[in-house]
Amino acid sequence: MSNPWIAIGALAVVAVAIPISMMAVSSLLRPSVPEQGKRATYESGEVPTGSSQQIKFNIQYYMVALLFVIFDIETVLIFPWTVIYRDAVAAVGMTKVLLPMVVFIGVLVVGLGWAWRNGAVQWVRSPRATKGADTYE
Repeated sequence: MSNPWIAIGALAVVAVAIPISMMAVSSLLRPSVPEQGKRATYESGEVPTGSSQQIKFNIQYYMVALLFVIFDIETVLIFPWTVIYRDAVAAVGMTKVLLPMVVFIGVLVVGLGWAWRNGAVQWVRSPRATKGADTYE
């Protein structure tokens, strides 16, 4: 009898060895042409201004990404619950099955309300929001 961990270990060695060997071979074979463009800070194809420590970007990208991850994981957690819902209700009852999911969705709704109230889901701020409503003529 062979140990199944031997196959897993061999697969892990191959999974690490192939990318490392490909990077080593490509670093040996590729031409080295130093250019100013290759050493510049990448800014989506734009000409960089200032050093990399002075680059300012909108934090809204991170906020949208974090909200997407949170609500994407929510769907991953809700889907299995919906699949076993009917069998779980028959086994333990409606309250024990429904209450945790209602609390979970309630926490997500409160979080979405907080993000909405703090402007995390507003991509572009209107001039009215920044100036105030009483400054208009």
